[in-house]
Amino acid sequence: MTQADTLEKIMRDSSSAPLQAGSKMDTQADAGPRVISIASGKGGVGKTNLATNLAYALSQKNQRVLILDADLNLANVDVLIGLTPQWNLHHVFKGEKTLPEVMIEGPGGMQILPGSSGIMELASLTESQKLYFLEEMEELSKKIDILLIDTAAGINDNVIYFNLAAQERIILLTPEPTSLTDAYALIKVLSSRHDVKKFRIVVNQASSAKEALSVFKKLSLVCDRFLDTLSLDYLGQIPFDLELKKAVRAQKLVTEAFPGAGSSKMFLSIAEQITGEETNFTDDGNIKFFWQKIFDR
Repeated sequence: MTQADTLEKIMRDSSSAPLQAGSKMDTQADAGPRVISIASGKGGVGKTNLATNLAYALSQKNQRVLILDADLNLANVDVLIGLTPQWNLHHVFKGEKTLPEVMIEGPGGMQILPGSSGIMELASLTESQKLYFLEEMEELSKKIDILLIDTAAGINDNVIYFNLAAQERIILLTPEPTSLTDAYALIKVLSSRHDVKKFRIVVNQASSAKEALSVFKKLSLVCDRFLDTLSLDYLGQIPFDLELKKAVRAQKLVTEAFPGAGSSKMFLSIAEQITGEETNFTDDGNIKFFWQKIFDR
């Protein structure tokens, strides 16, 4: 049986499986989890903070969330929330562990898939290894609603791969000029070279809502001027408050430790926007097809 035949069988089997009572919306269950990448042009803008707190806020909205730590050089999702994983994707690809054995549970019931250097080995996997992994992901996809990809900063190949494979993309930036220019560079590469036309924007570390909106407008203006038919959707700004600083130092999520903080309320607001919208679920949003895209590239 060829790889294409096996993939076709997996899809046929999954599409014919009956929905269980009490499951999520039929449209989402049929299409699989939403796959959302969280990226930034510049490092140090709070991307992992956004990913983890958004995951917690989504879990409070009855969403089953899995975070993939895809920063291959500075994987730190576990560090941010005080967890110590024993294994990661590297052990899965070596055949030493299964995906459920590698995953760890975080605050609010979110699941975390430690990436480490395992992604770098995708190019050397055999076809049988890839198919086995895709089948593992197919089983996993039945247990989650949203896959959040915490990518590395910049525009290197791995960052581009993950953003292309995702269904939706959130770009995080700050008022710093370098953050603005680097975010534009990432959007430009994805738009001009790979025909990605829709991005969602979050501003962090702004002194006020007015400044955050000004940063978004600057990015919109330069994109409108130099990039064609681009859609930027402003999700909001993460206010900096003392509670957020305390939570980071204590290796806790501000949304869990200080739910009344301004930053926590904004994370919840973003989660409400994501869960409250009608989404056209396509194969691009399916977790299996996300990995198939990574393999193909």
